[in-house]
Amino acid sequence: MDATTPRAALAAEAKRQPAPETRHVLERCRSVAPILARVGDKWSMLIIIVLIDGPCRFNALKRRIDGISQQMLTRVLKALERDGLISRTTYPTSPPQVEYALTELGLSLSEPVLRLGDWVRDNLGGIEEAREAYDGK
Repeated sequence: MDATTPRAALAAEAKRQPAPETRHVLERCRSVAPILARVGDKWSMLIIIVLIDGPCRFNALKRRIDGISQQMLTRVLKALERDGLISRTTYPTSPPQVEYALTELGLSLSEPVLRLGDWVRDNLGGIEEAREAYDGK
């Protein structure tokens, strides 16, 4: 039989498919990928780190997070609020004051975020060496 027969085509396709146990892990990964993208985003991580110290108003967040634009801060805060990681409280003052804080869910995320930051600091030298070796090729 050659590669043009249906049996050969099916065999070739079967070889490309992941094993059943791998397929299960991949399906779970696909379901969590959007959340991982949100919480792994640089701005989201920085906002979470700032809010670990307690509630913060918008302008204070903007000052503490170097390089973030007002538009980006607004966008990320809305996404984090939508995901239930932060809460937004508006106070009836003139002008209205808005304060952001971590929710219980956000606090539970802050622990792995801090551990990830520790891992990066602990391994930064090795990462930089690997980059230099790669770039030197």
